[in-house]
Amino acid sequence: MAVIAGLVSTLALPAFAQDAAPAAKQEAKTLDTLVVTAQKREEVMQDVPIAVTALSQQTLQDTGVRDIKDLQILVPGLTVTSTQSETITTARIRGIGTVGDNVGLESSVGVVIDGVYRSRNSTGFGDLGELERIEVLKGPQGTLFGKNTSSGVINVVTRKPGFERSADGEVTFGNYSALGLAGSFNTPLGDYAALRVYAAHRNRDGWMSVKTGAGPRSEDRDYDQDFDTFRAKLLIAPTDNVEIILSADSTRRDENCCTAVQLVSGQSSTLINALAGGGAIAPTGQADPWSRISYSNRSTAQKISDRGVQAEVNIDLNMLGGTRLTSITAGRDWDAVNGRDFDFTTADILYMDPKEDESYARFKNFSQEFHLTGATDKVDWLFGGFYTKETINRTESYRIGAHYEPYLSIGLLSMINPALAALPNAATFLANATGKPYGTTFAGLGSLDRYTQDAKSTALFGNTTWHATEALDFTLGLRYTRETKDLHSVYSNPNGSPGCASYFGPTGVSAAAIGRIAAALTARGVPFASLPAANQQALISNIVGYSCLPWANALHNGRVTDQSRSENEWSGTVKAAYRWNEHAMTYLSYARGYKAGGFNMDRVQSSTGLSSGGAGITPVNDTSFPGEFVDSWELGAKTTWAGGNLLLNAALFHQTYNDFQLNSFLGTSFVVRSIPEVVSKGLDAELLWQATPGLMLQAGAMYADTKYGDSIPGCDFVGPGGLTAQCPAIGALYKLPGAQMSFAPKFSGSLSATYEWDIGANLEGRFNIGAKYMSSYNTGSDLDAEKAQDAYTVANARLGIGSRDRKWQVELWAQNLFDEDYVQVGFDGPLQALGTPEPGNPKNTYNAFLGAPRMYGATLRFRF
Repeated sequence: MAVIAGLVSTLALPAFAQDAAPAAKQEAKTLDTLVVTAQKREEVMQDVPIAVTALSQQTLQDTGVRDIKDLQILVPGLTVTSTQSETITTARIRGIGTVGDNVGLESSVGVVIDGVYRSRNSTGFGDLGELERIEVLKGPQGTLFGKNTSSGVINVVTRKPGFERSADGEVTFGNYSALGLAGSFNTPLGDYAALRVYAAHRNRDGWMSVKTGAGPRSEDRDYDQDFDTFRAKLLIAPTDNVEIILSADSTRRDENCCTAVQLVSGQSSTLINALAGGGAIAPTGQADPWSRISYSNRSTAQKISDRGVQAEVNIDLNMLGGTRLTSITAGRDWDAVNGRDFDFTTADILYMDPKEDESYARFKNFSQEFHLTGATDKVDWLFGGFYTKETINRTESYRIGAHYEPYLSIGLLSMINPALAALPNAATFLANATGKPYGTTFAGLGSLDRYTQDAKSTALFGNTTWHATEALDFTLGLRYTRETKDLHSVYSNPNGSPGCASYFGPTGVSAAAIGRIAAALTARGVPFASLPAANQQALISNIVGYSCLPWANALHNGRVTDQSRSENEWSGTVKAAYRWNEHAMTYLSYARGYKAGGFNMDRVQSSTGLSSGGAGITPVNDTSFPGEFVDSWELGAKTTWAGGNLLLNAALFHQTYNDFQLNSFLGTSFVVRSIPEVVSKGLDAELLWQATPGLMLQAGAMYADTKYGDSIPGCDFVGPGGLTAQCPAIGALYKLPGAQMSFAPKFSGSLSATYEWDIGANLEGRFNIGAKYMSSYNTGSDLDAEKAQDAYTVANARLGIGSRDRKWQVELWAQNLFDEDYVQVGFDGPLQALGTPEPGNPKNTYNAFLGAPRMYGATLRFRF
């Protein structure tokens, strides 16, 4: 509607604006003066040919936004999810984002905070502090913003120091024993400098109940909160032409996260409960995810630290009619230690201890950007360069618990014949097959791998707008990027993987091992000797395969690999914008976006020793995946009504992604696949309306049809009707070709209303309610029907009363006001999806990470 309105508004808008002019004069400001930096220069939002959602400091405060996860309630088409820990946070725009928990995968949605690109979304998860505004730019933005922004950018701008002394404080109390303390102090330092300091502490009990079984875990709550944040900014302005901002920030988190619940409890739950003495998992057919009860006997403690320093220098030069040189230099250091209970039960099957020498991820990053901007009557131009160096250190481990061996033994027998699981000697099956004493076949520290990746990115870019006429603008943006990555991986099996190792001789599976397997099966009533040779081979392959899962595969032990890749790519944009009059502008844009390739930092094994191979135990040395590209078209309109107090903007978009990077968990390991084609197309519309001096409305709607291409090569994508000799089994990802993408609702909409009114002579009231609607979508990367999420709405509300001069204010607030139940991410229960990937298989267990329940409380704000 807004696109059409823009095209016809030459006649329609002047009369409307004239009628509203008297009201506009009474306003201190109008919405059509909103300024954004979507093109790295300050511009009025209505003049920028980009789909932008701009959120002011007051709007962010009213809706309780403190981090990028909170932000999604205000932005249609934006979803942000977390999985095994809060360090694994993924943002998606228009249904497109990077799926997966692997640090080797970079983001499709870039996070930029005060001009500094953050290499992973998780480094932007935390208390962002005092916010000036947040801009969400939709569609490829890689020409100007750092790197890896093929789906969009979340551009965060925090408050700068000022030359007036002030202090602000905040005290918050809430349910789950929540306590928040925050404060800031701003002071001038003479005539040419100013300092602003912000600090916050927040803690809260966990909202997930945890059944711990026999332990050793003792914490019976999860998803708690305990973190501290500090930020200091020093502004130095020695002359009118020079501005220097020095910044330092630090965040520390010490929390427990994240357990999962069962969406569906399959037949394996009976065995798990039997092994752990009952109460280890929701019984078969009795899963109740919304009771918010999880099962975990191992620690999910997480310790996260994020710290950085940066310097931004702006110099106005008396050349070419006025230019500005900007330099932004930053160094950042982020690390995390996280415990995980991989089986999400109280049975002791598979886990990771929260120790730095067993579970560790660290990003060290240095970045430097220069850009020179200027303008004449006919041309606005920007040229710059960008460099970043990143070092990733990752330590990944798997510890094998006491219940692993009997669980795997009985589970394997039940796959051959369910009746075999009840045999008295079922639990010792693998001990007999391997020839090892029971209890020693799988135990202890199964894997301990270390990864070190050094990456460099260098780019030159430019963005120029030519004002062909007073109404017509043409913009050309171009970026050349060189990426290099070097990965050093060291794999070890500290326990020696005796079970898996027992099968192999010099040339493969030994005759002795085959004899032991045959004897173990025969002793349990399987007539191995009389079976056809093909059936015998299938049984041997299945038993060896499950005995040599990645964390227990002796073929990985002692491996050292070195991988390198380099990419030299062009990206850019072309735009044409036409201003029909002062109230309406339409634009057409094309952009080519690029996200770098990389390496899967995980144990990867297949039937062929290639990443593209099917299930198997041969280690894969080349875990690389190619870069991701997008070609995006956008037809948009930006219109201004009601004397500048109503903005109606919309854009039609069509985005085609090639070699889309998909990381999927298939129950036993993560695999990275390059999807040849993903198409996202639809309509994105937003409304911003200062309806009265006291009433502000912000609304948005997005329709996004985001689908995988119809043809995806590889056995993973072969369905029941396409089985061949090369692909004899149904692929775990067979539902993807031609389907709506996971985490991509076709429709989403948001609405926020804020009303202010005077109370007596000195007080004022303020009320805000904001809501986000999402139509149904699938939360699993493999699109299993059990992981589907129905349509839902989440609402936040805030009611405040305070002094009219804002010296103090008391607020009552609620997030997820109506306690809506919804799933963040659904996934196969690790080692518990033993059936086929077809819907309704009774053997399969499916788990989920849930969205947070209702939070409510009160906040006191004060200012000096």
